[in-house]
Amino acid sequence: MWAGVDLNHRRQCRRVYSPFPLATRAPTQEPDTLPVPDPGAETAFGPPHTRGGSLRAMPTFDVVSEIDRQEIRNAVDQAARELSTRYDFKGTGSDVELGDDTIELKSVSEDRINAVRQVLEEKLVRRKVSLKAVSYGKVEDAAGSTVRQTATLNAGISSDNARKLNVFIKGLGLKGVQSQTQGDQLRVSAKKRDDLQAVIAALKEHDFGIPLQFNNFRD
Repeated sequence: MWAGVDLNHRRQCRRVYSPFPLATRAPTQEPDTLPVPDPGAETAFGPPHTRGGSLRAMPTFDVVSEIDRQEIRNAVDQAARELSTRYDFKGTGSDVELGDDTIELKSVSEDRINAVRQVLEEKLVRRKVSLKAVSYGKVEDAAGSTVRQTATLNAGISSDNARKLNVFIKGLGLKGVQSQTQGDQLRVSAKKRDDLQAVIAALKEHDFGIPLQFNNFRD
C-alpha cells in the first residue's frame, strides 16, 4: 500500500514489512555459540604460543673460564721488580715477561726458575688471580747458560674440558637439568632455580684444573 503523494505529486516511500512473523525469523547466533578455534591450529598470527606472549623461559646460567689480563700484567710487573732488587737473585739474570697468552720465566738454573715461579705465584694470588689460570711447560735450556720456562694462560673452556663438564653435570642426576656447549663456555638450564644452585655448588667443589666462573644467572 502506498503512503500517499506529497505536495509535489511525488509518491512517498513504500513501507516494507517482513512477510514472516518474528517467531519464525532466523535467530541471531549468540557469542557463546560461536565456533571455538582449535588451540593448536596455526593461524596468520603465528603459532598459538606466540600470540599474546611467549612461553616462560627456563632458568639458566653460563659456566665460563675467564682471566683478568690487567691483574696478570700487574702481577708480572711486580714480580719482575722484586726479582731485580732481591739479593738472592742478583747476577742470575732472573726475569719474568708477559706475552700475548704466555708468561716466560728466565734464570740460570732450574732451582732458580722454581724460585722465580714462587715469586710470580705470590703476586698472582695477591692480585686474586687463580693459579689454575696458568699451566707451566718444561724447563728448557736457553742461550748463555740459562734456562727458561713458559707458562700458558688458560682462558676459555676447551672442547675437552667442556665434555668433562657436561658429563659431570649429567652425572649429578638432577631431573630437568641440561647443559650445552656454546663456544668456549657452557649454558646450563633447569626447571627449578634450586637445581641450578646445586649444580654451581657441585662444580665449585670439583677440581677441573681450570678457573670457573658462573655468570648471567637468569631466573
